Amino acid sequence: MSVESLVRPDIAGMEEYTPILPFEVLSAQLGIPEGALVKIDANENPYGPSPAVWDAVAAARLHIYPDPESRYLREALVDYAGVPFEYIMAGAGADELIDLLFRALIMPGDVIINCPPTFGMYSFDGALGGARVVEVWRLGDFAPDVPAIETAAHATGAKLLVLCSPNNPDGSLLALETLDRLLRLPLVVLLDEAYVEFSGTPGYIARVPDAPNLVVLRTFSKWAGLAGLRVGYGAFPLWLMKHLWKIKQPYNVNVAAAAAARASLADRDTLRANVEKIVLERARLYRALAEIDYLHPYPSRSNFVLCRVEGGRDAKALKRALAARGVLVRYFDKPGLRNHIRVSAGKPEHTDALLAALKEL
Repeated sequence: MSVESLVRPDIAGMEEYTPILPFEVLSAQLGIPEGALVKIDANENPYGPSPAVWDAVAAARLHIYPDPESRYLREALVDYAGVPFEYIMAGAGADELIDLLFRALIMPGDVIINCPPTFGMYSFDGALGGARVVEVWRLGDFAPDVPAIETAAHATGAKLLVLCSPNNPDGSLLALETLDRLLRLPLVVLLDEAYVEFSGTPGYIARVPDAPNLVVLRTFSKWAGLAGLRVGYGAFPLWLMKHLWKIKQPYNVNVAAAAAARASLADRDTLRANVEKIVLERARLYRALAEIDYLHPYPSRSNFVLCRVEGGRDAKALKRALAARGVLVRYFDKPGLRNHIRVSAGKPEHTDALLAALKEL
């Protein structure tokens, strides 16, 4: 018997999730200095964190284990999120909370409904937990196919429906009437609001206390520029929260991340000003890409713009040509996203560099 045969068969057959590489790795691969790279491929905040974060992290007691309940961070989130303290749980990024929710609800063979094209971690975590992932594809405008979701939910006895608003990778919003209709299904609705600060809407997190089957997740990675520290939070119904506390890793949010998140909430005006800059640049980016005859950009309420590559052009070749010029964008070639690229909204100079490279091509 080979020791490799000890690996779970479903894990051995899983498709890997492909993350975006960091600056230093990309720099080495491309032979381009880090300072010359225009990294608009991962929806990161180009303005970085609040200046207050540096002092907060420097003052953190890094030699002491963090608070297992992230009490001070959760208290700070009550006003920001508009949700009572007892409904809030913090995590090592929203990704940890997705995994935690799946662990609490899903046994091998249970069904979750995923609505691609969307964020790849939903199907990844579903497969990791041994779930049967039923995919209900979005419509041509990326809106969820509500009748098809309802049919799938009743036919499969699904426990969980996962949605993202604004949706990644197209930036579309979930309509209130759609959410209300889906909440009538006999399952838990997980709504990922990682990009809500760029949407111009308050989102739906404040509805959780009055909706026993709604979970809403958010993150500090995008609007607060803390992607490297991995800190997020969620609002969960109380019946579910008591079980999540049982299975959560005790010290999941590290001391530096918690301090940085609290400092961000205290300096939210600075961060909101950065968000407004990104939203303005997103609008400029959309207009500029629409003027390129082989690109079809989609309207977005997030910090990125998805484009279909047309006119006989190959999106993968376009990505490579841009990368050779130091401009990094995301490339998609999967069902529902054939021959697409996604461009993060950065600073004006980042848009300028992208447009200059596109003109060269």
